[in-house]
Amino acid sequence: MWISVGSLALLTPMQTDFPSSAVTSGLRVLSVAELLRSVRDTLERRFPLAWVRGELSNLKPAASGHLYFTLKDDGAQVECVMFRSRAEALGFEPREGMQVEARALPTLYEPRGRFQLTVEGMRRAGLGPLYERFLRLKDRLGAEGLFDAGLKRGLPPFPGRIGVVTSLAAAALRDVLTTLARRNPAIPVVVYPVPVQGEGAAERIVTMLARANRRAECDVLLLVRGGGSIEDLWQFNEEALARAIRSSAIPVVVGVGHETDFTIADFAADRRAPTPTAAAELACPARVELGARVADSAKTLSREMRRRLEYAAQALDSCSRRLVHPAERLRSYQQLMIQLSSRLAFAISHRVHRCQAHLAELRATLVSLDPTAVLERGYSITTKASGAVLRDASAVKPGERLKTRLARGEIESEVKKS
Repeated sequence: MWISVGSLALLTPMQTDFPSSAVTSGLRVLSVAELLRSVRDTLERRFPLAWVRGELSNLKPAASGHLYFTLKDDGAQVECVMFRSRAEALGFEPREGMQVEARALPTLYEPRGRFQLTVEGMRRAGLGPLYERFLRLKDRLGAEGLFDAGLKRGLPPFPGRIGVVTSLAAAALRDVLTTLARRNPAIPVVVYPVPVQGEGAAERIVTMLARANRRAECDVLLLVRGGGSIEDLWQFNEEALARAIRSSAIPVVVGVGHETDFTIADFAADRRAPTPTAAAELACPARVELGARVADSAKTLSREMRRRLEYAAQALDSCSRRLVHPAERLRSYQQLMIQLSSRLAFAISHRVHRCQAHLAELRATLVSLDPTAVLERGYSITTKASGAVLRDASAVKPGERLKTRLARGEIESEVKKS
């Protein structure tokens, strides 16, 4: 008997078809969870990841970021889930009725017993060869170093003129011009008209980029166009255009398609913008923001000038405290001279007194040693005719003449006897 579990049909023995003993004699009774888990494992081993083509239906993005939908064709349909991490990596926005090719894993959702596909990747149907070509070119140019971050040039912070490379009929041009006028109408804009879709558009864009570089009238170039299918945007995946962007002497901002659209030109550009409007915002500084920066700079400058003036005033006060009026300095010198004169007079007087005392001491010493003073006390000095002082009576002979000096006067005598 067939039992349908979700959309999966299994052949299993039933008690009504076999005796009870046959069912229980050698077979283990499984729980529903065990059975479904076994079926899920069998499915995932039997059917690995595969590409499945169909039409999107019942598209239901969840608040969690997961994407739920039905993939169907004329003969069948299957429920699918694409988890958030995979859905965010999509290069386009899935829409109801869109033909897609999904890289999916057949599995069984056990809580509901429901067969479903877990989608790992998805592309628009029929674009597989183009996408593969895109990946091959991207890998080759990347390996060559064409997309290296070190080659990217910074955008001028204050562009004098902005160039826009796009079609005159493109809605992207209106968006860009509106954004530039809103952000800073004082910046001139030069439009380089060129087709941005269709056969030969890439070559025309390359030629226009070269012309803009020869004219050298802009500080930054915006290469923009609106969204579209991969076929519409394919001209921006041409190798010649990528090399022209990298060889441009003027920085290039590429804003092509929507946020989820990526082209080779995006990787080659100095800056990639998710939309044309975003490209204009990247290249053009907002006048309001510049005004705010000028105001902030003025406040900073005012504070710095005020601080320096205050410091200078403090330094001036310090110098003025050390600065003395010439008259005051003269009075100070006069006082110093008076003090020095007084100290000098005192030193001289003290020196004179000390000399006088020393002189008195010397005088007293001289007086004590003066022979006349001795004579005043009654002593006398006797000398021979030769002038030698006589100290011993035996040193004279009778008849020898002597001279005796008294306190007042001298006496000459002759020795009668010695």
